[in-house]
Amino acid sequence: MQRRHFLASALGLAAGAAALPALPVLAAGEGWRMPDEAEAHKATWMAFGANDDVWGRRLKAGAQANLARIAQAIASVEPVHMLVNEEDYDVAARLCGNKVKLLVQPIDDLWMRDTGPVFVKKAGGALAGVHFNFNGWGEKQECDDDARVAPFVAGRAGVAVLESSLVLEGGGIEVDGQGTAIITESCVLNDNRNPGVGKAQCERELRRLLGIEKVIWLPGIAGQDITDGHTDFYARFCAPGVVVAGFDSDPASPERAVTRRHLEILRKATDARGHPLQVVVLPGPGYVRPRYENKDFAAGYINFYVCNGAVLCPEFGDTAADRNTKAILREQFPGRDIVQLNIDAIAAGGGGIHCTTQQQPA
Repeated sequence: MQRRHFLASALGLAAGAAALPALPVLAAGEGWRMPDEAEAHKATWMAFGANDDVWGRRLKAGAQANLARIAQAIASVEPVHMLVNEEDYDVAARLCGNKVKLLVQPIDDLWMRDTGPVFVKKAGGALAGVHFNFNGWGEKQECDDDARVAPFVAGRAGVAVLESSLVLEGGGIEVDGQGTAIITESCVLNDNRNPGVGKAQCERELRRLLGIEKVIWLPGIAGQDITDGHTDFYARFCAPGVVVAGFDSDPASPERAVTRRHLEILRKATDARGHPLQVVVLPGPGYVRPRYENKDFAAGYINFYVCNGAVLCPEFGDTAADRNTKAILREQFPGRDIVQLNIDAIAAGGGGIHCTTQQQPA
């Protein structure tokens, strides 16, 4: 379950983000809600960004091919908008095909889940995009361009921006759409994002912006990877009251103890309505294909993406584990196609399918 450790030293600390252009900004007020990912989407947003300095040429080419594969699978069921640097436009057009809409916009990397806005909506259907002040995962990577992605995407989606006092990435928060969130302390309460901010203050801001009534806090591991332990590699809601969670069975892994602790917490937890959670364990693969295998390879199945009528998840070449994952997700998402994709190059960069996407609710 290793993640993007090598990126932390690739480019050094982030320079401060440049001033953003004037955009419509709303006071959060009352009534905003972050929908569950399984609710209907208007579109999916992605970013065709993998630069040579961070990824290296070989891994960059593989990651771009993986991004195109993900985008094409999503585009078969809903629109896909892909941000792309001007110099990569021709490659993106060739790999993605004409079903993916390309938008030229400077970007530093490909992790739209973290850089894009978190979309929220009101009961009447109004949408907005929360700008959570992306700072390169605690100033571990340059992010001048990625710091502008959230307001850019919100503007192109035609929705106003909700500003926040928190620094937060979309991969660090998981919601059921009915007031419950799962968040890792190691990420959101880390001083490299929100110095001096405690749980109560964080929860007040998330209630204001996302309609969160209860947070289930998981410890995570700070410093183990560039994200400081994002929730979307540990636990995901399949439905209100139902969570799939990973467990690292490798006795030598630093993730073993923390994933066991996560399971203990989730099995004792209740959601915002007071209902106990049903926890389904989704084991990782026993091995992966050797071509891109490295110490940072993110070999977990939890980082799947739910889109209109389908669930996209990785397959790593461990036939038994891949089949088990497909069977579990088919059971948890009845009526949706379970589409397994080879995303080994992206996994070698420490991420997964969910990390590359951001849904825009219908």
